[in-house]
Amino acid sequence: MNIFLSLFIIFGGGILGGFVFEKIKLPKLVWYIILGILIGPSLLNIVDDTLLSISSYLRQVALVIILTRSGLSLDIKNLKKIGRPAILMCFVPACFEIVGITIFAPLFLGISHLEALLLGSVLAAVSPAVVVPRMIKLMEEGYGKKHSVPELVMAGASCDDIFVIVLFYSFKNLVATSTFDAWGISQIPISIVTGIALGIGVGFLMVLIIRYLKFNKIINVIFMLGLSFGMLALEQTLKPYFSVSSLLAIIVMALVVNIFKKEEAKEIQKSYNGLWQGFEILLFALVGIATDVHYAFSKEGAIIVGLIFIALIFRSLGVFVCVLATKFTWKEKIFIIISYLPKATVQASIGAIALSEGLACGILVLTAAVVSILITAPLGAILMDSLYKKLLNKCEPITGCIS
Repeated sequence: MNIFLSLFIIFGGGILGGFVFEKIKLPKLVWYIILGILIGPSLLNIVDDTLLSISSYLRQVALVIILTRSGLSLDIKNLKKIGRPAILMCFVPACFEIVGITIFAPLFLGISHLEALLLGSVLAAVSPAVVVPRMIKLMEEGYGKKHSVPELVMAGASCDDIFVIVLFYSFKNLVATSTFDAWGISQIPISIVTGIALGIGVGFLMVLIIRYLKFNKIINVIFMLGLSFGMLALEQTLKPYFSVSSLLAIIVMALVVNIFKKEEAKEIQKSYNGLWQGFEILLFALVGIATDVHYAFSKEGAIIVGLIFIALIFRSLGVFVCVLATKFTWKEKIFIIISYLPKATVQASIGAIALSEGLACGILVLTAAVVSILITAPLGAILMDSLYKKLLNKCEPITGCIS
């Protein structure tokens, strides 16, 4: 099949089906995955091989866009304002979920604890694609305003993704080398430190370019993308000598621009949001295409479903720990736990990497990523949409907050 016809089916079918899914109050990204499964090798097999051969690069570009948007939108002041629970929400729920999967995945699936750590890092991220639009809606309607519930969830979700992606690439390198020795472990902090240093340096370069060269918004976006790809290339070049987390560098670069050039950062973010609308369809469709339906419906697939629900219990406990002894009411705490259930964006962007790099657990990791999206994205969206009026107080501009 012609690659252009494949893209026509993905984008045309994705937009039309996504519109229908939004009308029935389901996340459109669920449809994108279903579309990919339908046209992929497991079922109709009508996707051009050329598109499949470059799918890993397209997913990498999508990941760059996701991380840059996170850095450009991260509000450090808001994190400080909300305080301890916001900071804890950035990493504690993910850690709880990873621990749960590391305990139970080897028992149920027969994988090593190192592979379980990798699987946990894929599954542990919350989905801004599902959560953020709903939190913005709540803010506009005045729900949860008194205790800044939507702001807490939005701030935590952005940092949660960054934390999990850094862990994933660290664990992936350990699984690829099948070693858990001192040298392998030492590469994790080395990659983090060098990634932060690289991101700060490139971020200040971008700030100077914005300040003195006065490019228009589109050129700034293109240049920022170019710098991101350059950092990815640098990581590959330096890989034989020492580790550099180029993805962390990309986040830090965007954060530096956000701190020192806030207005320009907002304009650049709008363009990245536009890019994401197209790459979102492509990313989730490609993940669906890569999914082995027969494996998903096998005994292992059924075990994965059970493991995902166990992981959600651990995750919910982690969220509960974050909001213990805080100003939030028990109803608000329940809503915050619910809002941290959906998974999608990170799972789609990194779920297929283990498979594309030939790791033994690759098909398992990808299947778990897809199943987690199909279960938790609709579940979280439906629960948030149906319960927010019952669990959150509404604040009116004149009358104040209604209990």
